[in-house]
Amino acid sequence: MTVTTLDRREIKVRTLADAPALIERLWPAQKLSAEAKKERKAGSGQTLTALGSYWKGRKPLVLVRACILGSLLPATDNPEADLRIFERLMAMDDLAFGIRDNRTSVPQLATLALKQGVLKDQFVCKDGSAILAEQSAAASELLQDHQFSERLRTAIWNPKITAKERIHIKAMLLSAVPYEERVSRSLRPEELGREDYADIWREVNEHLGTSANSHAELVEQLGIMRFGRKPKIADTFSGGGSIPFEAARMGCDVHASDLNPIACMLTWGALNIIGASAAGHAEMKATQAALSSRVDREITMLAIEHDEVGNRAKAFLYCLETRCPSSGWMVPLLPSRIISKTRSVVVQLVPDRENRRYEIEVVDGVSTAQLKAAETGTLVDGYLVHSVDGELHRTSIKSIRGDHRAPDGSSKNQLRQWEKADFIPRGDDIFQERLYCIQWIIAKTVGKQRYETFFSSVNDSDLRREKKVQSIVRENLAKWQEAGWAPDMPILDGRETEGPIRTMGWTYWHHFFNPRQLHMLSCFRRFADPDAPHEALLLAKLADRMARNTRWDASGEKSQTVFDTQGLKTFFNYSCRAFPYLRDLAEDLPNRHALTGHATIETHPADDVREVADIFITDPPYADAVHYHEITEFFISWLRRNPPSPFDQWTWDSRRPLAIKGEGEDFRREMVAAYGAMANHMPDNGLQVVMFTHQSGSVWADLAQIFWGAGLQVQAAWYIATETTSELRKGGYVQGTVILVLRKRRGSVSGYEDEIVQDVRAEVAHQIDTLVGLNQSLKGNGRVENLFEDADLQMAGYAAALRVLTGYTKIDGRDMTVEAVRQRRKGEVGVVDRMIEYAVSVANEHMVPDGISARLWQQLKGPERFYLKMVGLEAGGHSKLDNYQNFQRAFRVSDYNPFMGNVRPNSARLKRATEFGPRAGFDIPDFGDGAIRAVLFGVDALVREVEPEIVLAQLQDIMPDYFRRRQDMIEVAEYFVTKRGRDDDEGRHAGVLANLLRNERL
Repeated sequence: MTVTTLDRREIKVRTLADAPALIERLWPAQKLSAEAKKERKAGSGQTLTALGSYWKGRKPLVLVRACILGSLLPATDNPEADLRIFERLMAMDDLAFGIRDNRTSVPQLATLALKQGVLKDQFVCKDGSAILAEQSAAASELLQDHQFSERLRTAIWNPKITAKERIHIKAMLLSAVPYEERVSRSLRPEELGREDYADIWREVNEHLGTSANSHAELVEQLGIMRFGRKPKIADTFSGGGSIPFEAARMGCDVHASDLNPIACMLTWGALNIIGASAAGHAEMKATQAALSSRVDREITMLAIEHDEVGNRAKAFLYCLETRCPSSGWMVPLLPSRIISKTRSVVVQLVPDRENRRYEIEVVDGVSTAQLKAAETGTLVDGYLVHSVDGELHRTSIKSIRGDHRAPDGSSKNQLRQWEKADFIPRGDDIFQERLYCIQWIIAKTVGKQRYETFFSSVNDSDLRREKKVQSIVRENLAKWQEAGWAPDMPILDGRETEGPIRTMGWTYWHHFFNPRQLHMLSCFRRFADPDAPHEALLLAKLADRMARNTRWDASGEKSQTVFDTQGLKTFFNYSCRAFPYLRDLAEDLPNRHALTGHATIETHPADDVREVADIFITDPPYADAVHYHEITEFFISWLRRNPPSPFDQWTWDSRRPLAIKGEGEDFRREMVAAYGAMANHMPDNGLQVVMFTHQSGSVWADLAQIFWGAGLQVQAAWYIATETTSELRKGGYVQGTVILVLRKRRGSVSGYEDEIVQDVRAEVAHQIDTLVGLNQSLKGNGRVENLFEDADLQMAGYAAALRVLTGYTKIDGRDMTVEAVRQRRKGEVGVVDRMIEYAVSVANEHMVPDGISARLWQQLKGPERFYLKMVGLEAGGHSKLDNYQNFQRAFRVSDYNPFMGNVRPNSARLKRATEFGPRAGFDIPDFGDGAIRAVLFGVDALVREVEPEIVLAQLQDIMPDYFRRRQDMIEVAEYFVTKRGRDDDEGRHAGVLANLLRNERL
């Protein structure tokens, strides 16, 4: 049977129905990690971020694309060709970088050619002369020659070289550059045009038996060959919309759902704003600009942002103030007195003794010393600190607030709970609110693209305008709330919402917004076109920038967003944007990207699956995930009344009770229901790809139980590192994504633990040996870098164990689908935990570092294996903290910190011998009395120029069974030489130590 595609090609149906998917056999996880990291680093330049940066959990689009292609492409008996086709489709092959690279200059390319010994006539000097003379010195000598270097800097392409030849030459030269470095200097794959893939289709079609000329055509044809139709992708945890958007962009039909209406709104935005037609996109941009202009006219007419000479406000800075109990003075609560670091603007607190308060005076152009002094304000480490007549007063905010423990154990204080009619503090509240600085746009530059600003103190006219805004809100708030133009929704207590209730006394969501913010946002809500759903997304973006918990950044003179961190933090001082600060945001739309797939969106729980799909790709919540079910109520409160179509078909109240959250029995039971429902709504040859971020070592046992109960069997697991060094990841927080590939479990198989353990061992060993063999095969064919690193091999070990385990329905007579949801005792270790632990040990046995004998490796304890393994990884240029954390778990090291010299996420490293010194590390269990610590001791001693005879004598004293372990120490020392290198101080002295031990006279 054949099917005719939209482009009138006939494709045979279901010829790949039983073929394993590529993602089940191999997947270039290391390359994908580099691509995912590149996309993450784009920040606001990421395709979907412009819809709302407040949703932090979006998975990289390149990762989604790789999952879709990996699920559709078949794994053949030629894995090298399979890999090449996948990489060509992903623009991850060497040739693609001839197109993708946009930062390497022609002189840099010529330099690469010189270093690689292939510089001929591809490049010439700007004057047309040859760069190299016929008889030339070595590259290293030439690069030291100033005259030659100057000629090299003028290199241009030889005009005889065609554009296509340039791409091939560039790609060849860059192929010697490490992959991650190439990626950092290149466009992302999604930034390439259709024409950039034109040369891949002949090779792709020959390998697959297709006739495609685009990704969308290939996806449709592979879908017909595998499922009998264009593939349908479903995501029941659609979140920020990454999976549905990329699936539709790749040409799949898509069904997206999520319990949270904000998630559905963002997914709608991805598909219908970014994915809009050119005409639709232009129309949305026009209506949004009209809305912005109308709000601007309203605010200008009210004269609440202009002063008497025509200056217009850009930002208002507010702070809380409170009465100091020991001095009786009203004191502004300012963590810092700096307004602008770049312009050296600070505020001075000028005592008003008559009224026992402070005037706040803005001063610009202060000295470096004054700027440094202004870093400390009146709020220091949770204490209110100020001086009156030389007497220092210091009182904790907790005591001012009256924090105490209630009889039921809950935290209470003396703050008044705000009521529905409140929008500013009452006169007798503990915390008052005060405008203390305004950033003005100079009148003659108002409305210009590049305007000039200055900061000023607050005067009487400013305060009159403040009162005017307060009066407008006071007169209209109830009416706005009734019409749905302002929030009237109570704040429910929760992990994220407990803070604002406890620290500020806020009880309704509109309490997060001051009068100016309430007025501005209500204008946008009131004037919005009821038939323009894209304006609802605009309102959410504006709310993220217009609340009492938007920090002022003195370094960049800018106002941050509410969700620049992943929670609802409250602050004692904040910024409020005026309209000019929002104009660009209000009038702009994200760039559009053409989508070729059809998509539907619904809001309902994940276990209420209503559509049959061929492939489910999901990113479920897990354990320490962001509590979106709480924090998105911030936006729901603005949008729940009278939402535009199609949002009016969704439930717009809090749905906390239905959200899957946390861990433990409830989480496991709810996940079993969700994934069981998905399994019941996919064909027998369907596939599920599950992405999740984890930090818990118990995750694998939990997942095995969940997928057992859902009737699924694990086929493969891959690890993608997506690290970054932002404020959110201080303290060694690492984010990595595990990709699990699952199919329906077929049949009913029973077994016993002592039998299954042998199956696990064989499967783990086979899986790792297969991947290692493929590494070696590819290197034999000229590939520079490993396809699979140790982290991939470790993940393959987990997957192999889970593949064996989840293939059984009964173990030792116990029904594992029932066992999956059984309540467990605290600390209980079950068959799954034992099997996973065993699989890890088997995997570790097969990951012997190059340069260490299997004999020595088998003798070493976990911490020793950890140290040697990480030395090897560091030699390969790997410095990501997640590697250390993964292998800490793999080798069951209880605490890796004593081994670490640096724990920054992207520059982690072990302690060197000199950092351990002569004393540290001997107390580390299963490490301090071993050969590795002894070698580190000896190397440190040699670095300190201790006499060789003394070093050997000291080693005999500290090393139990010295003479029997001497050969082990020689092997370890030589390993350090190999991995550190003789140019490295530690490597060089390790070589000296190895020779001393080898030549020691016994």
